[in-house]
Amino acid sequence: MEYSRKEKIFVGSRKSRLAVIQTNMIIEIIKKYHPELNIEMITMETTGDRRLDITLDKIGGKGLFVKELDKALLTGRIDLAVHSLKDMPMEESDKLPIVGFFKREDPRDVLVLPEGKKEWNGRGVIGCSSFRRRIQGEKLYPEAEFRNIRGNVLTRLEKLDRGEYDALILAAAGLKRLELEKRISRFFSIDEILPAAGQGILAIQGRAGVSYDFVQECIDCKAGYEARAERAFVRCLNGGCISPAAAFGRTEGTRLFLKGLHYIEEKEAYVVEEIEGEVSEAEALGMLLARNMKEKYNRV
Repeated sequence: MEYSRKEKIFVGSRKSRLAVIQTNMIIEIIKKYHPELNIEMITMETTGDRRLDITLDKIGGKGLFVKELDKALLTGRIDLAVHSLKDMPMEESDKLPIVGFFKREDPRDVLVLPEGKKEWNGRGVIGCSSFRRRIQGEKLYPEAEFRNIRGNVLTRLEKLDRGEYDALILAAAGLKRLELEKRISRFFSIDEILPAAGQGILAIQGRAGVSYDFVQECIDCKAGYEARAERAFVRCLNGGCISPAAAFGRTEGTRLFLKGLHYIEEKEAYVVEEIEGEVSEAEALGMLLARNMKEKYNRV
């Protein structure tokens, strides 16, 4: 199936301001190169957006951020969807494949302080939405208390500025796309806090059997190599979306350098190791690193 210039193409997005900005980034590129296409955004609230009273692991993980959009794709209400890749389940659907990865924004995590505050002594309450961030952040701030926080970026900043938290750990990508980089107090290096798989990358998701040639100008090969390696690593560890498993890939020419974090439950500790290889073997590299780490650290 191919889309004609007479048809309207519906692009699905979550309702949050960040999600709309990210989806518009994709739409604007499509319009630039394919002005003949009639494109409209449809926003929807997902289960993950509504259930802010409980942690994600208690209600099914980050797949709850895509479930409604998946249903809309399957029923034909929308023709494609734009997601933050790190919000997507690691297992890709044959019926709803990822048709492309958009160029990566800054993948790092950052420290955010209440508005107007310039310095912090490392004590108090850090708002942190993931186990991955908490176990790494505890090494950097051993005197702080880590407390769960839910909601979109703007909601979290409001809670911070109201005094509910003394600091937050957030993704740099979201703040930059929201033009809120000025709120960043400190960037954490990849060695300090390894990002979630796919952090900073946007995924364009479609339906099987449909031609999406009109999104080709949105696709970034480098982001694709990194995404496939990172997701394969977490998937091979059976990490899923609520696991502390993390991975970060970096491409240099035809080489891919992948760093992975594996959490060992029995020891309540994590280890980080690296691998490198050809970008053409991105997915295989991710799986190999995961298998090597499982064999090395999960021996009984």
